[in-house]
Amino acid sequence: MRQKKIYFPFLLLLLGSWAVTAGAKPKHPLLPKAKQEVADQLHRANTYWQTTNPHPGWAFWDIAAYHTGNMEAYKVTRKEEYRKYSEAWAEKNQWMGAKSTDRAKWKYSYGEKDDYVLFGDWQICFQTYIDLYCLEGAKDPKKIARAREVMEYQMSTPRQDYWWWADGLYMVMPVMTKLYRVTGNKQYLEKLQEYLTYADSIMYDQEEKLYYRDAKYVYPKHKSANGKKDFWARGDGWVFAGFAKVLQDLPKKAPHRKEYEQRFKDMAQSIAKAQQPEGYWTRSMLDPAHAPGPETSGTAFFTYGFLWGINNGLLDKKEYLPVAAKGYHYLTTTALQPNGKLGYVQPIGERAIPGQVVDVHSTTGFGVGAFLLAASEMYRLLD
Repeated sequence: MRQKKIYFPFLLLLLGSWAVTAGAKPKHPLLPKAKQEVADQLHRANTYWQTTNPHPGWAFWDIAAYHTGNMEAYKVTRKEEYRKYSEAWAEKNQWMGAKSTDRAKWKYSYGEKDDYVLFGDWQICFQTYIDLYCLEGAKDPKKIARAREVMEYQMSTPRQDYWWWADGLYMVMPVMTKLYRVTGNKQYLEKLQEYLTYADSIMYDQEEKLYYRDAKYVYPKHKSANGKKDFWARGDGWVFAGFAKVLQDLPKKAPHRKEYEQRFKDMAQSIAKAQQPEGYWTRSMLDPAHAPGPETSGTAFFTYGFLWGINNGLLDKKEYLPVAAKGYHYLTTTALQPNGKLGYVQPIGERAIPGQVVDVHSTTGFGVGAFLLAASEMYRLLD
């Protein structure tokens, strides 16, 4: 009987090719060549910010948003100076947001004073306090005592309209999932859904799958300079990044997880379409001529969201890696300066403003925080 030939060299070649492909690092011409390159970029930006801002600021959103990025940077680098910087800030603010103790006077519409305890811009600080609490050997109840007091009181009220602006979804949605993980209290997830349902009802565009900054900017009541729907890049960046952070902490079998995953995927598709050839997003996403030129904070939040989605298997790598690579390339070759300053960050505001100057000198803490989020996920992608 004639024996069948077995082509071992061919089989070995085939198996070897499969193994290389299965374990290969992601490839795109604009991706950093190695994770050390990303670590250097991250450290350059963070060192510049911390050395030029040596004194802990208040616990309001603009500073607190930086610390959400700083904690992610700590998680991937384990640089103690990063953790100590956020710890000193938390201590300075007594592990609190707004400091009023008179619940009868607590407010939540908009305010920078200490009686606006229920306003989300004073609650984002809780994200970092919880992260610090959760570090190994650091479970000191005082670190989350105020967070629990404020959020549990808020959930005891019948109101559902706490999140009336897009930024608020980044500020507070992750607080709810982080506190759920710490306490096991399912009410955090129930109220997350209630508050988000209200937010969707006033500022989510079902057709474009994007969020208006708030009810004032809904089309056609408000239009861009050229008569289009006006979606503010940083506003949608807050939301996209907020969903990534929620999904990071949300249990796989949570009642509304599939809905949140679909919202994240829908937003990804819409956001990707609005990316400019240079890799950035303009301030008015669907009307680039409204406020032309690069903007870093929205771009960084979007880049973080795409990278997080790829790293966690929610976004298709083939489709979205080029988007993330172009965004990160802009951030590190145009926005990030040799000395570590991060430029082209639109100043504090709530919309795309025609004629507003946003240039290489424009920087803010929340912009740096967004960049640290993106860099941390890029590091994980290449790790």
